[in-house]
Amino acid sequence: MIKKSNKRRDFIKFSTLGILGLSLGGGIIISPYALQAEMRLRPPGAVEEKEFLALCIKCGQCLQVCPYHSIKLADMAKGHGVGTPYIDARERGCYACSAVPCVLACPSGALDHKIEKPEEIQMGIAVLEFKNRCIALTNTPVPKGHSKRIHDFVNKQNNITQLELDMLEKLDKFEGEPCTICADMCPLPNPLSAISMVPEEEGKRPEIYEGCVGCGVCEELCPANEPAIVVKPRLTYEDYYIKGLKS
Repeated sequence: MIKKSNKRRDFIKFSTLGILGLSLGGGIIISPYALQAEMRLRPPGAVEEKEFLALCIKCGQCLQVCPYHSIKLADMAKGHGVGTPYIDARERGCYACSAVPCVLACPSGALDHKIEKPEEIQMGIAVLEFKNRCIALTNTPVPKGHSKRIHDFVNKQNNITQLELDMLEKLDKFEGEPCTICADMCPLPNPLSAISMVPEEEGKRPEIYEGCVGCGVCEELCPANEPAIVVKPRLTYEDYYIKGLKS
């Protein structure tokens, strides 16, 4: 029995040391997640990713002042950058608040204080990546209950704001109509600088312009089961549409 216990202890000890060695060495376990960190959609004003990770003190103040509950803090499951703020656009995009409160709340410079208005935000770029999902292209009316997912997100918040309620009221009116949600719900002061619906053979197609800041609202509100339009974090209009860079 003593020999068996010793063997068991040795197995646990050396197995644990092996796992720790891989983790500390940043090998197979760590490196894929480190790369994923640069693919996150960061809050408005986020500086270059490596600098952002160095400057962010993980205080959560940007999250606390966001009136749309758009900002989340990365947990262990997200890998590299635990505790740093990010936005899951399909769950809740950034509504480009006029005062950009998240930037003002940042005490460390991880969110650049030179950003003072929505048009100056540059989070990423919207892309109609899955045309086969776009119901506007087939002239399919916005389905009943399309906004349930958005309502459910808002209703689970502890402090629902009037801004969120106003957004839901506007969104609900699209039910049964030809889909123009991504263009008409764009939160920028001049949405036509970022996106519009252009005629196609059967319906209309969302077209992205240079004014797009990558806020992710179009991805969040897309009524398809899976979003037809998605945001590419950290890319600009020039990067994607002119230089042809892909993320």
